[in-house]
Amino acid sequence: MTREEASQILHQYTKGDSLLRHARTVELVMRAYAQKLDQDPELWGNTGLLHDADYEAFPDRHPHVVVDLLRERGEEEMAHAISGHYSHWGVPHNSLLDKALLGCDEITGFVVACAQVRPQRLSGLEAKSVLKKLKQASFAASVDRGEVRLGAELLQVDLTAHIDFIIQALQPHAEELQLTPVSTEAS
Repeated sequence: MTREEASQILHQYTKGDSLLRHARTVELVMRAYAQKLDQDPELWGNTGLLHDADYEAFPDRHPHVVVDLLRERGEEEMAHAISGHYSHWGVPHNSLLDKALLGCDEITGFVVACAQVRPQRLSGLEAKSVLKKLKQASFAASVDRGEVRLGAELLQVDLTAHIDFIIQALQPHAEELQLTPVSTEAS
């Protein structure tokens, strides 16, 4: 599957800016990890891009709609990873792709949430600040902290190093992601 085909599927089901940005951020992080781990960046990126593609249109059937579509197209590796990107669904994490998607989804969303509340956004964001926010249950309360920890364990990475990697993967795309520093100058 090409990036263009994956993007078409995403935009077929997803219209909201926030979810589109989440899809893009997870895509970027997955592509960066694929390069680091000598994996297929297209496969990994497209998996990240599509992991929540059906969430907005079919919240009660998520992720089955996109998983079924991918299986129909012969994309079993992507379909399996997406079917298990939340550990409570009980799908085994067999491949590195499966583990990476679970390991990158929640924490990438959390890093973005941390950036959004800072005037400098992604610029200068450090893992220690993100870790501090993780301890605040009221901040980005919908983020499952257990999934964050499990994801780092599955990837066999230190959580601090994992967060640093995610920040570094996103920083070159800060403008596209609308995560550039907020101007404090009077207009």
